[in-house]
Amino acid sequence: MTIRHFLADDDLSPAEQREVLELAMTLRADRLARRPLEGRRDAPGAVAFITDKPTLRTQVSFAAAISDLGGYPLVVDGNLAQIGSRESIEDTARVLGRQVAAIAWRTYGQDHLETMAAHAGVPVVNALTDAFHPCQILADLTTIAQHRGGVAALPGTTFAFVGDAASNMGASYLLGGATAGLHVRVAAPEGFRPDPEILARAATIAEATGGSVTSVTEAADAVAGADVVATDTWVSMGDDAAGRDAATFGPYQVNAGLLGLAKPDAIVLHCLPAYRGKEITDDVLEGAQSVVWDEAENRLHAQKALLAWLLEEGTRG
Repeated sequence: MTIRHFLADDDLSPAEQREVLELAMTLRADRLARRPLEGRRDAPGAVAFITDKPTLRTQVSFAAAISDLGGYPLVVDGNLAQIGSRESIEDTARVLGRQVAAIAWRTYGQDHLETMAAHAGVPVVNALTDAFHPCQILADLTTIAQHRGGVAALPGTTFAFVGDAASNMGASYLLGGATAGLHVRVAAPEGFRPDPEILARAATIAEATGGSVTSVTEAADAVAGADVVATDTWVSMGDDAAGRDAATFGPYQVNAGLLGLAKPDAIVLHCLPAYRGKEITDDVLEGAQSVVWDEAENRLHAQKALLAWLLEEGTRG
């Protein structure tokens, strides 16, 4: 039996991503439609959620998802456990893997997550690292599907992300968006553009899905005619704030003027927390085109679908 993990967006093939997104839509309509963790006598029913970083949406959505799946959310304070210092990641993985059905870890280094996956013997999920935030992108794709005609309508959608494209969100939008067949445009100032290796990786995926990826420096070039406009905080957790101010990022603020360049029915995404008046204005965040509260809720449905898929489909021999 092959254990499947979700450490980066392209760990799911395009077909597998569609399966997860379709299941997310099903679970949005019926929260208890799948209960793979319920009443298990021959395997653990708990799922470990480990957090080394501050969290609201990630912890709440994973805990609720695990409960809805019939399991017990085992929340582990990573700072108290001191994984990787007090005890090695390898040893921690072996301990957890014997007691839980899966592990979701919100941490810093992608290498830490990969080490956990190599030794746990159960599915490991990236609940956020400095490199990628793939569960957020599944939630965002679920939100786009919810508002723009379903999962089948995702291919060909023009998606614009403005802000720090070198961030974990920028990387995941490129990889996850390309996997879904989106035309992904990212706009960022020099010094904050995507990693060329990630951009090339996404471009290769897009060739197979009919999507595309584009990196530009002008926000208007990304947003013009877009179906979806997304942004994120200018300073992610752990980032140096130097250079991440209005002088650099002001032209990338999602405001009424910039949004006016998108299609009239374009929707607006923000993964939250939002710093109103910086990366996004209050009138846009609270406006008719904003779907950020659906987006926040869809973390629950997307992560529930992902866990169910990993526990059921992803562990088939």
